[in-house]
Amino acid sequence: MVADIRWEEPFCAEGNNCFRIGTDAEGNAYIAVAGQEDAPLTDSREALRALILEIKAGKVDHLL
Repeated sequence: MVADIRWEEPFCAEGNNCFRIGTDAEGNAYIAVAGQEDAPLTDSREALRALILEIKAGKVDHLL
């Protein structure tokens, strides 16, 4: 795990797992299931932002 990831508060959709997004000092973005921040997925900020927006819109809840 990268020690300097700044995690946001968990986002929890009704009836689904909670996830957190974070960034590091170099601008990399991370996403992890809340409580499992030691094994985040990473991609560009734009890719993760697009994924988060789709999740929040209820389009991909089944992925969580």
